[in-house]
Amino acid sequence: MPAAPDPADDELRAVDGRVPGRRGLATRQRLLACTLDMLGDHTYRDLKVVDIARTAGTSPATFYQYFPDVNTAILSLAEEMVVDASETLLGLVRDGTWTGAAGYENADAISGEFISMWERHWPLMRVMELTSAEGDERFRHVRTRLLNQFTLALADVIRGMEAKRGGVATDPMATAGVLVSMLAHVAAHRYGFEFYGIRTEDLQTSMAHILYVTVTGQQPPT
Repeated sequence: MPAAPDPADDELRAVDGRVPGRRGLATRQRLLACTLDMLGDHTYRDLKVVDIARTAGTSPATFYQYFPDVNTAILSLAEEMVVDASETLLGLVRDGTWTGAAGYENADAISGEFISMWERHWPLMRVMELTSAEGDERFRHVRTRLLNQFTLALADVIRGMEAKRGGVATDPMATAGVLVSMLAHVAAHRYGFEFYGIRTEDLQTSMAHILYVTVTGQQPPT
């Protein structure tokens, strides 16, 4: 019997439907790496296929073998980023403790990871924010994937903590959504806060405090 198709092949197929070989995959990855590098110095609207191809040491025709346009290449980068970022955040919220000093340390680690994640992936985060606001459903879907699994996991934690306290005072999903929106918004705008003299360390401490108090219903340990 023929082998079952690998779902990952669909993500890596060339525009003409073929699955690239080793050299083709290396070329595709080089094009993506150059696209990401250039995003650090250009807005996504200013990126041109000819410039990416030249930087990658290939031709525009080769670029179009793998991506129909620049935005599709950026979308591929964003999807790769989501997998990496989601695993780290999910590990913290699911595997970390939420009681006592260790619980506060976990809240602080989550707050720090949001800030660090936006810093590491700033060019892609910027594009996702802009394109989502403009109504591009492809990027909006990726942004939702980035935050949705973490929101669901945090809602489960909140639901469990409220049950231990003797009842659910608020909708856990709504509470988790508010917390995640806070974390993402502050991480995205930390340079603006710094412009007004608010240090990143203080932003992280404030987010950790709010996250811990809201999830546990207790004040952070001294």
